[in-house]
Amino acid sequence: MRIPDPITSLSPFLAMEVMERAFELERGGANVIHLEIGEPDFAPPPAAVEAARLALAAGRTKYTASVGLPELREAIAADKRARCGVAVDPERVLVTSGTSPALLMVIAALCEPGSELIVPAPHYACYPNFARFVGAAPIALPCDPAAGYAIDPDAVKRALTSRTRAIVVGSPANPTGAVQSRELMAALAAFGVPLVSDEIYDGLVYDGVRVTSALEVSDDAFVLDGFSKRYAMTGFRLGYAIAPRAAMRTLQTLQQNLFISASEFVQHAGIAALREGAATVASARAAYAQRRALLVHGLRALGFGVAREPQGAFYVFADARVFGASSVAVASALLERAGVACTPGVDFGAAGEGFLRFCYAASEAAIAKALARMKPVLAELRG
Repeated sequence: MRIPDPITSLSPFLAMEVMERAFELERGGANVIHLEIGEPDFAPPPAAVEAARLALAAGRTKYTASVGLPELREAIAADKRARCGVAVDPERVLVTSGTSPALLMVIAALCEPGSELIVPAPHYACYPNFARFVGAAPIALPCDPAAGYAIDPDAVKRALTSRTRAIVVGSPANPTGAVQSRELMAALAAFGVPLVSDEIYDGLVYDGVRVTSALEVSDDAFVLDGFSKRYAMTGFRLGYAIAPRAAMRTLQTLQQNLFISASEFVQHAGIAALREGAATVASARAAYAQRRALLVHGLRALGFGVAREPQGAFYVFADARVFGASSVAVASALLERAGVACTPGVDFGAAGEGFLRFCYAASEAAIAKALARMKPVLAELRG
């Protein structure tokens, strides 16, 4: 059997690889502190859990319309308007089984073999792989850590070609926690190339920072969002895309063929989360702010470089080059010898090599224990 080139060109998702190795160690009796994966340690909103239970008990386990339940699409549109101040027609909302399928379908709708996708870096690990999967070339544009990973519009302009199909923006960003300014988002929109805006961490921001949605600066933007991060509903697998009207039929056709529809009972949980989950989000955000301070201070004390505190999401992207040139090697040493799982920076593109991503969605006790465990191993590596 010959595997097609677009498939063999995909790179493994190292955050998952680290997690799966950690699971192996745990099955052998090891105790591992998980700071590698973006998995909130909070429970989902009680109303969402109850809504899922009631929906299952009521037999709401059937197919829905491929675009999602009308009530959920309306609730998503209302929620987005409340957060960004832009009226959203529910007919522009496509409900998906997690945000990743939404991203894949949007990129498939925009790109073709030989086309290009501009991806500021460091970037979420899967962006380039989704481009390669449809035969497009990801064009990475490194961003400066000292500038808070702000995207450089001049660099984007120089990278634009006749083959450019979209610009992907994550704000707040994974892995850096960077939030792009309104001026920057408007400058990107002015290029006339569709913005694909990953806003899954909107709502998890600190120090009075506000997220500018791509919907505020462009009528032609594709916005990706979901329930996994804000509402701690990773296992529910529920996300959505908000797309220009002209693209909705194409996305609906892709959904019908690739994924059919999101689970019916999970969609009811999403409705409940939007209506009654605000307290859960507020509590988590306050806890994350404290954990961020603990982790940033601790990493700096261990010798990591952290130029700025992250503005959003729940990751610290730390410069680990004093401990070795290979982020994979340093992350492996911390996992195997200290029992601390973190993600190698190279997972987020070549611009991330030499860095490690630590997730502070773990408890303060777990973070403090991880810092203590890492200290002797890092001292050996540095020496």
